[in-house]
Amino acid sequence: MAVVPKFVGERIKRREDPRLITGTGQYVDDVRLPGMLTALVLRSPYAHAKINSIKLDAAQKVPGVVAVLCGDDLKDKVGSVPCVAPAEHVPYHPVLAQGKVRFVGEGVAVAVASDAYIAQDALDQIEVDYDPLEAVTDPEQALEAGAPILHDEFKTNSVTLASVPNPAVDEAMNKADKVIRFRIHNQRLAPVPMEPRGVVARWEPGYKQLTIWSSTQIPHLMRSQVADMLKLGENKIHVIAPEVGGGFGAKLNVYAEEALISHLAITLKRPVKWIERRRENLSGTTHGRDQIVYLEIAANKDGEVLALKGRFICDMGAYLQLLTPAIPGFSGLMMTGCYKIPALAFDQQMVFTNKMATDAYRGAGRPEAAFIAERTMEAVASEFNLDPADVRRKNFIAKASFPAPTAGGLVYDSGDYELTLNKALDQIDYNKTRAEQAAAAKEGRYIGIGIASYVEICGIGPSALLPPKLKGGGWESCTVRIEPDGKVTVLTGVSPHGQGQETTFAQIVADELGIDIDDVTVVHGDTALVPYGIGTFGSRGTTVGGPALMMSVGKLQAKMKRIASTMMEVPPEQLEFRNRTIAMASDASKSIALQTVIEAAYGYKTVIEGVEPGLDATSFYEPSACTFPFGTHVAVVEVDSQTGQVKFLRYVAVDDCGKVISPLLVEGQIQGGIAQGIAQALYEEVKYDEGGQLLSATLMDYAVPKANMLPHYELLSTVTPSPVNSLGVKGVGEAGTIGATPCAYNAVLDALKRLGIRDLDMPLKPETIWRAIRDAKKA
Repeated sequence: MAVVPKFVGERIKRREDPRLITGTGQYVDDVRLPGMLTALVLRSPYAHAKINSIKLDAAQKVPGVVAVLCGDDLKDKVGSVPCVAPAEHVPYHPVLAQGKVRFVGEGVAVAVASDAYIAQDALDQIEVDYDPLEAVTDPEQALEAGAPILHDEFKTNSVTLASVPNPAVDEAMNKADKVIRFRIHNQRLAPVPMEPRGVVARWEPGYKQLTIWSSTQIPHLMRSQVADMLKLGENKIHVIAPEVGGGFGAKLNVYAEEALISHLAITLKRPVKWIERRRENLSGTTHGRDQIVYLEIAANKDGEVLALKGRFICDMGAYLQLLTPAIPGFSGLMMTGCYKIPALAFDQQMVFTNKMATDAYRGAGRPEAAFIAERTMEAVASEFNLDPADVRRKNFIAKASFPAPTAGGLVYDSGDYELTLNKALDQIDYNKTRAEQAAAAKEGRYIGIGIASYVEICGIGPSALLPPKLKGGGWESCTVRIEPDGKVTVLTGVSPHGQGQETTFAQIVADELGIDIDDVTVVHGDTALVPYGIGTFGSRGTTVGGPALMMSVGKLQAKMKRIASTMMEVPPEQLEFRNRTIAMASDASKSIALQTVIEAAYGYKTVIEGVEPGLDATSFYEPSACTFPFGTHVAVVEVDSQTGQVKFLRYVAVDDCGKVISPLLVEGQIQGGIAQGIAQALYEEVKYDEGGQLLSATLMDYAVPKANMLPHYELLSTVTPSPVNSLGVKGVGEAGTIGATPCAYNAVLDALKRLGIRDLDMPLKPETIWRAIRDAKKA
């Protein structure tokens, strides 16, 4: 018998890739159903306007048009788009505007036709009489007296004010050698998944059964919310998340279209498809970030940071999506980063503006926190003329201090922050690179070294941390079934869309049962097949879904050992799984074939007390705490003073995500994350003008970086297992993004430091840098 190799820790290619690269996977737009109709949505061209009237008659008469509806047609038929996060002011959010539009791109009417061309012809015939109103797009201006009010019922643009006071902060400010003050703006970003959103809905009147295909990260949670919106039982809704071409948090949501298209399918009794266009995606899918913070740092001359105080102004947009008001809280709680800063206080003012809602975007509040922490270290180093690496070492939480409580009220699970910093600095030969930087300065060149040491909260799990209105908690589910032929089916509640759990979960099962990875199939994203699950976000897929898998595998191992014990007359505690057998741990020659035990479980010819027939186990894992991956990124850049262009000379990333199941997938996640982090620092920005018009409404205007705009990555790692879960994993999906933005930003600012340039708003576009250099030289 050939020896079955071990798979965990090996560079296994993703098992889902062949179908994706050969075009044999199925995305929402690939769904074809008999009699299917196409829906298109008419969007508001105004950021703020009263709707006086909508004339649909001409559109309804276009040949091939089946239905044309506006918001008034849906009153009392489709409920509000949900927001489950708590806030003082949560407005009613209709699936199509009623009475008023509040951002460019808000849905006003929908046309359903035999194809998209006819539906577009119908949209062109709709007449909307708007009365334009003054718009407000600056969140600070939105709070001023006399600002246009978005939701008249609240008489204010304040969403909510959250305060975390701490008298110790004021004491630290009074005794510190210096209080450093500055402003940080994490600009608004668009997630821009390669596949935009899409929905197909089918109603089966005989069964009163609704099936929804949606490009979503949270199929079960989406089912729960849509059931509420349509007043249907959850057992009457079947949600399928097929291939999802990128999510990045934007698909961790429930949108108007998911309920709207479902309602149309029910009322028309025909399948209906809606596929988002790219302009719709940039204007009507949630954005990320858009957070201002006025920061105060209490620090001593030796580089010790005594306290942080932040006043946040968070732009929520016109409405609140599923988790909109919850995202800024992560920024406040995590803003001390990987540093032993004793005291923290912050206020977070969340504000309505005439823009699309913000919500989760890769990192979801933690990139903002890391940026605050790393700008803090740079500001202290600059103020006291200290080396930024030394300031970080001075303030790091020590390895011996874990589990480490923080000023934000969290408890970090494990870490060795100085190890990753030292490894990254050794990789670039830090002292030598600093010498080269000084030599280049004498030649008139501008070279900068940027450091970012980060920690993030992941494995978003303990149910108490999630909003009470969220239908599910922070747990995760998994069913493992060993089929009669020995093949294994895993049904997981997580909903991967690029994270690779079809591969990593198969690796884990194969090793645990001593079988080949090709004997394992992982199923996800189908609410009719999989037990209720929470989904994929917050780097929780393996950190929360993985332990649920291990629990189910453990139950099957125990059952199979009982059966084998009876057949071999050996105590079960002396048995282990090895090379398609169950063998004695002390003597592998004494074994029984795994298939023989499987056949005994299904054949059930011999009754074993307390053992039921079959091999099927379901588990729900509730984590006791979150996990906290960490790392250090270092970039070396050169800035062209004549053009403002930034050239990367080196980019080193040392990341620690705990135990690694698949090194190949970890590297892929980090590479993608770094690309999005650098993009925030240098290139991307959602831009509205003062009237609320979206200026970055196409990919000609929104600068998603091309390959030649990114550096070669030198990826290294350390391994500090998490004690929180049985796998020792921490999560890695967002790590690259969180480390990369402050790293790239700090490198550019380090290059410009000798000109007296201490701060610039992101993105650091060439013209921004060029103007700063010009102004500094004039001064």
